[in-house]
Amino acid sequence: MKIKTKLLLGVGLLFIMIALLTTLGLWYINQLSGDSKNILTDNYNTIDYCRQMLNSLNKDIADTGTQADFQANLLQQKNTITETGERELTDKLEADFNQLIRTPADSMLQNNIRHDLMDIMLLNMQAIQRKSSIAGQTAESAVFWISLTGVICFVLAFTMLVNLPGNIANPIKELTTSIKQVAAQNYSERVHFEQHNEFGELAAAFNTMAGKLQEYQAGSLEKLMMEKKRIETLINNMSEPVIGLDNNRDILFMNNTALQITGLQQQQVIGKPVQEIATKNDLVKKLTEELFNPGSTTHTAPVKIYADNKESYFEKEIIPIRIIPTGEKEEKHIGDVIMLQNITPYKELDFAKTNFIATVSHELKTPISAIKMSLQLLENKQIGTLNTEQQGLVESIRDDAGRLLKITGELLNMTQVESGSIHINITPTDVRDIIHYAINANKTAAEQKQVSIHIKANTPLSVFADSEKTAWVLTNLLSNAIRYSHDHSTIDITVQEENDKIRFSVTDTGQGIPPEYINKVFDRYFRIPGTKKEGTGLGLSISKEFIEAQGGTISAKSDFGAGSTFSFWLKGFHTSNT
Repeated sequence: MKIKTKLLLGVGLLFIMIALLTTLGLWYINQLSGDSKNILTDNYNTIDYCRQMLNSLNKDIADTGTQADFQANLLQQKNTITETGERELTDKLEADFNQLIRTPADSMLQNNIRHDLMDIMLLNMQAIQRKSSIAGQTAESAVFWISLTGVICFVLAFTMLVNLPGNIANPIKELTTSIKQVAAQNYSERVHFEQHNEFGELAAAFNTMAGKLQEYQAGSLEKLMMEKKRIETLINNMSEPVIGLDNNRDILFMNNTALQITGLQQQQVIGKPVQEIATKNDLVKKLTEELFNPGSTTHTAPVKIYADNKESYFEKEIIPIRIIPTGEKEEKHIGDVIMLQNITPYKELDFAKTNFIATVSHELKTPISAIKMSLQLLENKQIGTLNTEQQGLVESIRDDAGRLLKITGELLNMTQVESGSIHINITPTDVRDIIHYAINANKTAAEQKQVSIHIKANTPLSVFADSEKTAWVLTNLLSNAIRYSHDHSTIDITVQEENDKIRFSVTDTGQGIPPEYINKVFDRYFRIPGTKKEGTGLGLSISKEFIEAQGGTISAKSDFGAGSTFSFWLKGFHTSNT
């Protein structure tokens, strides 16, 4: 509970107790006052009037003045009748008095009047006694309730007097003791307040301060300098280039390797903004471009740098440094480290692999072509007629030779992609030529599975494209669709205009692609696990490279169990463009 809330409750409770005690006392005093007023106003006056009438009766009642006094007191008595039976007694008194006036000497009447007055006085004295008893009960009740309320108020006030000052003073005393301990350089001192109030917040802030002071004490200047030298030595002896930046993008360090490949001196860069160095050094600009242009994607490709007396390749990685300061909860960014990994040996191996594949694929095309030529000669009936078994062997050899020729073609295309030597010749091309080429290339495969190919292209369209590579892509997509389609199924080739793009789509009704693999189908050498279909896993990867090299995009969608759609977009061509 907050201290302010405690004080408000304590003072408010005292105020309520005082108000309650005052209200209760005033109420009972008013009750006693009412009871006393009833006694004095009514019954006491009646007794006084009766006493006056007795005095008049004891005088000479035959005297006119005495009779007038008696009559006046009798009238007052009639106006103060309050008790039960008092009116009947007063009426009898009045009747006897009227009769006495006519016969003043009648002693019997005088005695009757005295009895009447005594009866009225007795009746009022009994009423006084009864009302006095009620007033006494009221007084006793007042004493009880006021005493009980007073005791409760006393207990509450005493409890507050004992506890409230301690609740406020004790934490302050404990905090003061801890502050003295910290002032004496005992930074391990902590304050433990369980309350969720101002003291708890103060204790948390104090503990944070003490923790930071303890951390600073543990990291003495000598130790910090030793650790700094150790880290600097470690970084400078790393064979990979490393650049460190603070949160303001000022250069904290550059190891010897980084200085060597950038051609800079340490005194030129330490403490300088990296952006200032980048304006004078193209390599630093290239390395830090991602920091100042978060949307840049140039960092995905290896960085080519002349190092070790040859053209070298480095993989760049920018590592953000984030820490949670002592006593705090939020993470803070305090700088970045740019690291370069020398991947030149791997690149050289990759180039060697690419050259080997290109050489082997090229060399294989000649014997494969010779095999296909020999097959054509064998099928020529002028040379001789083949029996059924021989014809089956020839067809099997032809299929295998075709597959080998397709694989070598894909490998040669892949070597072009990997070596970056894709030659693109973009010209306005009729869409119908591309479609007809793809259909003719897959005509035999479609007829073998009795697959129908439907073309949906209502109007003549043209694209800016490399017709040969675009036809290869569409042929590959159509070949895959036929391969994975069921017999007697249908494949749709759709070509339509979308804004300034032409969209090519190939839709089949085959098994489809599992959702977990849809984003991997364009990866190199990827094949869906469990598939029994032949293939190298290069076709879609090469298709992606060919389309993107023309400035287009390619994508895949699939409803697993119902079929797939592969689409690519290329820039459209309109006659107005010419």
